[in-house]
Amino acid sequence: MDRAPGLSVRVKLTLSYAGFVMLAGVLLLAAVWVSLLEYVPDDWDRRMLYENPNRQLLLRTFAPAAAAVMAFLLVFGLLGGWFLAGRVLAPLSRITDATRVATNGSLSHRIRLPGRKDEFRELADAFDTMLARLEAHVAEQQRFAANASHELRTPLAISKSLIDVARADPNPDTGKLMDRLHAVNTRAIDLTEALLLLSRAEQRSFTREPVDLSLLTEEATETLLPLAEKHGVTIETSGDVAPTNGSQALLLQLTMNLLHNAIVHNLPERGTVWVTTGVRPDTVVLTVENTGEELTPQLISTLTEPFRRGTERIHTDHAGVGLGLAIVKTITHAHDGTLTLTPRPAGGIRIAVELPATAPRAEDR
Repeated sequence: MDRAPGLSVRVKLTLSYAGFVMLAGVLLLAAVWVSLLEYVPDDWDRRMLYENPNRQLLLRTFAPAAAAVMAFLLVFGLLGGWFLAGRVLAPLSRITDATRVATNGSLSHRIRLPGRKDEFRELADAFDTMLARLEAHVAEQQRFAANASHELRTPLAISKSLIDVARADPNPDTGKLMDRLHAVNTRAIDLTEALLLLSRAEQRSFTREPVDLSLLTEEATETLLPLAEKHGVTIETSGDVAPTNGSQALLLQLTMNLLHNAIVHNLPERGTVWVTTGVRPDTVVLTVENTGEELTPQLISTLTEPFRRGTERIHTDHAGVGLGLAIVKTITHAHDGTLTLTPRPAGGIRIAVELPATAPRAEDR
């Protein structure tokens, strides 16, 4: 926005300080003058002007001294105000410089304003925190864009290779080629839909409505039960009614992703998944645990990053696109919740989603 030039804050503070000093001086001199007049008679006699004290003599004597004092207060107020305003506004200059640096694209700069806590230092600390979050967010977005580009390029490159091989083969196996192209295309579509869902959750572009996590758990379990039977995994569900507010579609996707990961990343046979819902004083909790390989805390901390998997890449029909837990994390944060991942001592992982609780509806009681 273009603005007309105006006085700087330092000049305004200087003029304000000098004005208050002058006003205080005027009031002080006025009080002295009024007090003196009470005891000085008003008998004007030029012949006895310098013999008997009167108000005219007092005025002649007092006025030059008062003018000198006011001139001194004006100069003192301007100089002192300029100096004090510069000292007070010095932190603001550092904050402004840091803002200019950040505007030019450098988010690694920090103000780190020393001294005890005051308004300027609170502002500087808040600005440093904002820069740290922005830097982390930009780095995460750049990493995500690079990973997404790589993941999308892979199926496209495979499709191109399949088509080139088919064109070079005089007698191509059309059925086999179509099956492979269908699988590659399906993976590309799944990845694109996952990216769109992730973007939608990040923007919080959804309508909030009453949702019961226990009902979503039942629906997700019924949907993924054939996949669990195929992998030899047993699903055990338990818990209470868990009412919250949010998008039913997104929270169902969250539950599906958690359950899908728990099934796919499990023991080769006789694996188990435990799904529970619970209510706390102010929150509701959805917990998904599964058996599986032992995971380190360092690896657990990276699982919610896009395109990261707990074990090596799995090339099966249900491997997913590497965005399952990233979508879970985004949906959880979009609903003002918290996501906790904890390795189980016996192997596998425990994932808890905690969301703000609401009063249950009458039909759920």
